[in-house]
Amino acid sequence: AKNFPTTAADGDTQLDEEVEMRTILHDLWAQVVRPIVDALKHKGLFESGPDGDLPHITWCPTGPLVFLPLHAAGIYSPHGISETIMDIAVSSYTPTLDVLLRPRARRDNNGDRANYPKLLVVHQPNVPGYAPIPHTIDEAEEIHKAFRSRTNVVDEPNGTVDAVLEGMRTHDWVHLACHGMQDIENRLNSAFVLSDGKLTLSRLMSEYIPSAELAVLSACQTAMGDEELPEEAIHLAAGMLNIGYRSVIGTMWSIYDESAPIVMKPFYRVMAKQVAKGGELQPAYALHEATRVLRKKVGEKNFMQWVPYIHLGL
Repeated sequence: AKNFPTTAADGDTQLDEEVEMRTILHDLWAQVVRPIVDALKHKGLFESGPDGDLPHITWCPTGPLVFLPLHAAGIYSPHGISETIMDIAVSSYTPTLDVLLRPRARRDNNGDRANYPKLLVVHQPNVPGYAPIPHTIDEAEEIHKAFRSRTNVVDEPNGTVDAVLEGMRTHDWVHLACHGMQDIENRLNSAFVLSDGKLTLSRLMSEYIPSAELAVLSACQTAMGDEELPEEAIHLAAGMLNIGYRSVIGTMWSIYDESAPIVMKPFYRVMAKQVAKGGELQPAYALHEATRVLRKKVGEKNFMQWVPYIHLGL
């Protein structure tokens, strides 16, 4: 898993990626996920929700499994005959079991439904020293379409570390569309790259975010573990859970800039419907639908583009 390429230099490399990932997903299905699903069915625990929704499984992997995409396990036949976990269940992850004991997502901001949620969108397409990620602008536009006046967009050069932290303290949801990086030497130095520097995991974990509810980390490597300490869930997505966010959308490896808006448009469309409907928020289901949209758009065999997106928490 640690050797997954993030870009295809030529056709052969792309073919190798496809074959390798197809094999990994097949083995995960046969050896891990399918036996668990069968056991849950046998015990009568694999049931649809009250509205006919797919069953929801939360994975708490340990050891080398923390690097592997259990949520995408399955048989992806080039001949069109497939059997996958995505077809029968919605998947989430949790770095620790205590995350699941927290209260469910709040429905409004101190009773003020007209202003719920308050959404902070941070996009940083042209940070000096890093590759441009112009499609973050498209992401911000799609989110604004879904939530209009409840959205506060922070772009360059206003997206400083202090400004983003201040915004997070006063918003229910935060969307970070920027470069993310993991420091394998010092995991607490893993960071989001902003206009004036890095918002590190250590800085985040020292914060108190009173209205924290949903964090969408549209950046690279936000939920990638440390191969030296696979039992320790220390990454950016876990850090957001630790400071109080109930749900986090993260990525298991580097993502394609052009893919992010394709995912975020249906994700926020579904989230907007959930907010309007009332009741319990279900970001996992929104991401499941959004990932299916991306998978259909780019093609199932392009695993490296649609597999990395994951939901953590509640």
